Amino acid sequence: MTRKTNAGKISILALFAAIIIIQNFVPLLGYIPVGVFVVTTIHITVIIAAIVLGPVDGAIVGGIWGVVDWIKAITLTSSPFSNVVMVNPMVSIVPRILIGLIAGLLVNWLIRINVKQQLSLIMGSIMGSLVNTVLVLSMIYVFFHNGSGVYAALNIKELMPYLLTVAGVHGIPEAIAAGIIAPLISIPLLRYSKVGQERFRELDKKK
Repeated sequence: MTRKTNAGKISILALFAAIIIIQNFVPLLGYIPVGVFVVTTIHITVIIAAIVLGPVDGAIVGGIWGVVDWIKAITLTSSPFSNVVMVNPMVSIVPRILIGLIAGLLVNWLIRINVKQQLSLIMGSIMGSLVNTVLVLSMIYVFFHNGSGVYAALNIKELMPYLLTVAGVHGIPEAIAAGIIAPLISIPLLRYSKVGQERFRELDKKK
């Protein structure tokens, strides 16, 4: 990668970071309230970063999302659920880092085994979204299933049925949205930006 391309990559990484921060604080851009839970669209930004920049940078962008979400949980009053659950960095930060890392690594692997680019991006995007849903809900169960303020915040008696409902009602639509939107945005960036062109040129050399 040339110095000019590397500088362009850093600039795009900074742009993704700025978008993530904006989505976190501007209503309805990153979170859409649905009852006591929220449907998120920020994971799509992380997945696009992982596709265009690679798994490491995707993990960085995901980590920025997680850290901002964690800071919000401990400093702002957003929702009863977030203020109880997202203060745990294993819930708010770790899954978001893994979105970009796993989505980017999966796309890399699929391209290397000669899966068509569009299908590779769709599969990577869906997997990235599922990583977010499964890990966040799993961490919530691990850390909060024995009884805590989360039950009062959600006004429930049993945690597992609630989490399974969330996985179906929110997780599946989020995965479908990611599988459609992330490739639609990523393909032009890969095709017309120097960073995108360089990314898959490097993968081609490793086949």
